[in-house]
Amino acid sequence: MDLRKLKTLIDLVSESNVSELEITEAEGKVRIVKGMAGAQMQPMMLAPGQQQGGVTSVAAPAPAAPAPAPAAPTGHTVKSPMVGTFYRASSPGAKSFVEIGSQIKEGETLCIIEAMKILNEIEADKSGTVAQILCENGQPVEYGQPLFIIE
Repeated sequence: MDLRKLKTLIDLVSESNVSELEITEAEGKVRIVKGMAGAQMQPMMLAPGQQQGGVTSVAAPAPAAPAPAPAAPTGHTVKSPMVGTFYRASSPGAKSFVEIGSQIKEGETLCIIEAMKILNEIEADKSGTVAQILCENGQPVEYGQPLFIIE
């Protein structure tokens, strides 16, 4: 892979929401991992047949004082079953499925996660009261990310 192509890939990753990119071509493999703001990306190329022993490109975080750990929320945590975009209502302008303080029953819809243009209703797996809503409307969510706290 020539340097111009590699530079273009680095620029695309740094300017996008993509956090990691891996390309395999006949002449080798390139993996670019985006770190925190201000960190430098260090891409590496592997020769064909060479095994990858770990992260190929590393973004070194700036040293910082450790932040105090937030208090663990009490109650039952509803986590995202998939990667996608979190929505509190079925459409823009519609009433949210739940609010803080809402009484819910097991199986009741809490939110929608859009993944690959498919709207997936996320249902409560426990009855109770919504104590916290941990995501903002339209926010991207990861698999296993906490969405709600039910007490």
